[in-house]
Amino acid sequence: KRGANIVARLAGFGMNADGKDMINPEVDGAAGAIRLALGDMTINDPSAVYINAHGTGTLLNDPTETKAVREVFGAGADALIMSSTKSMHGHLLGAAGGIEVVASILALNNNVAPPTMNYDVPDPACDLNYAPNEAIERKFDIAISNSFAFGGLNAVVAFEKV
Repeated sequence: KRGANIVARLAGFGMNADGKDMINPEVDGAAGAIRLALGDMTINDPSAVYINAHGTGTLLNDPTETKAVREVFGAGADALIMSSTKSMHGHLLGAAGGIEVVASILALNNNVAPPTMNYDVPDPACDLNYAPNEAIERKFDIAISNSFAFGGLNAVVAFEKV
């Protein structure tokens, strides 16, 4: 009624706490939060999925997040794009999730995955498409934003294009 421009549909939200370690994230907790956010969604084309990674660039977080995405998407993980905007704006702590939701919706609506900047030396344990150093144009139907905090607190939101 008010003529607002709807930029995306909130398709799902997942939150859990594995609490096994203060700084070492658990694959099961992260994967569980992603599954909760996706709910009953059917993803027919994983190449149309953009994930804004929690992506802190640490030895503990990044391989765990990669494994969690592989656990949820299986072979389809090779088709999606997951990048970290933290490589450009830094870790904004409590504000990180909000800014990354905006980045995810912009990626969804503009069909452009933002790059993971300064991605110079790939980690063999991180083997997805991270849009290294350059944005990637691609039609996206779904955007997911991961936030994995200290103490095993995991929150994930999923959006669909309207």
